[in-house]
Amino acid sequence: MKRMFILATMLGAVFLTGCTRIETGEVGLRVGFDKQVSGNELLPGSFNQTLIGSVLTFPIKDVTVKVEDMTPLARDNSTMKDFDAVVVYNINQANVSDLYNTKNKSFHANHGGDVYLMYNYVFNATRNAIYKASRKFEALDMADNRQAMEADIREIVVRTLAEEKLDGMINVSQVLIRNIVPADAIVASANELVKAKNELKQKEVEVATAQAEAAVIMAEGIRNFKGGTLVLGAGVVPNLPVGK
Repeated sequence: MKRMFILATMLGAVFLTGCTRIETGEVGLRVGFDKQVSGNELLPGSFNQTLIGSVLTFPIKDVTVKVEDMTPLARDNSTMKDFDAVVVYNINQANVSDLYNTKNKSFHANHGGDVYLMYNYVFNATRNAIYKASRKFEALDMADNRQAMEADIREIVVRTLAEEKLDGMINVSQVLIRNIVPADAIVASANELVKAKNELKQKEVEVATAQAEAAVIMAEGIRNFKGGTLVLGAGVVPNLPVGK
């Protein structure tokens, strides 16, 4: 019995060390000893032996793509200083094998032992969408139209996927713009314009104040006038006795 227990323990240890579990949010594909990749997806929660061959794992839920340090052109032909965005997409688990086995391997990305299907493809599609969406807005208007730009970028990416017949395989769930910074020259020019407008408004206030004060003084002068000659503006009005 003792030998059987030890043998069972050893077999259990071998099983555990030679087995991998597909986690929630992932799908697996088996790679045979001949390096051929199976066309059958290994679903979340399943245990799969790796004593012979290996298992590739693919995160498919809420994959985040960062598109950073972009400098797109605005509608006013100025170059943005910085533009950062994040795209979140999901892969249909039924299409994992098809995407991995039929699409160019450069479309995918590898990180931490996992394969992120179509990561590089979505990255490039998003970059192109940002360039197109940016041309619709003035540099200084982009920040105020952030939500409209996010919707436009997502729509362009989704349309690109549809044109490549990938819309049923890849779903773009969200686009978020993290940072929008116009060129320094554009910001400086805008600040100078605001300064000039403020100075003009200040001068208008000063002129209006001076005119109001002059009107008060004139009214006061007319009220206190006792006779003689009254000067109004540039003219001279003689004080004539009534009835003579």
